[in-house]
Amino acid sequence: MTKLAVKDLTYHHCGPVNFEVDSGECISVSGASGSGKSLLLRSLADLDDHGGDVMLDKINMKDVPANEWRLKVALLPAESQWWFDTVGEHFSVVDHALLELFGFPDNVMSWSISRMSSGEKQRLALLRLLINQPDVLLLDEPTANLDKNNTLMFEQIIKQYLQQHKACVIWVSHDAKQLERMCQQHFEIKNGQLSRC
Repeated sequence: MTKLAVKDLTYHHCGPVNFEVDSGECISVSGASGSGKSLLLRSLADLDDHGGDVMLDKINMKDVPANEWRLKVALLPAESQWWFDTVGEHFSVVDHALLELFGFPDNVMSWSISRMSSGEKQRLALLRLLINQPDVLLLDEPTANLDKNNTLMFEQIIKQYLQQHKACVIWVSHDAKQLERMCQQHFEIKNGQLSRC
């Protein structure tokens, strides 16, 4: 059973932060713009300098190479990153069942990145993340560029992934109704401190 435990995490001008996320659980993190929500996720993904301990089950982040940690604790930023010209160049494995679930045809792998909408890019970025079967999903305003139908599809995919893989999710969003739909625990960052709502 997956559990993420954060102990005395300090980053930027925030902390110490303490919380736990159990297997199959989704928690929300809200707060004003600039309060440190995205920086919290980046610290949990070992992308930024931080203090304290982050444990995945009994494994400490400090004991794992950063690239290996990010396969298990995966961050989906608000604006996904693409390095090559076509979609297929970003995938080492193609899961046709997942493609269909996400509403994409098989030939999506030949699509040009430059011609895709921001919503298509974001859905494909989630697909790219899930293929690695991470234990923890760090979602930073993941549906900000999606319309209502695609937002609901995205949410349903996350729910299914949680159930099937017993993963954990930390979801940052300004959409209070979305967080009510998706999350069991709610936290807020204010004045550098994380507190339960």
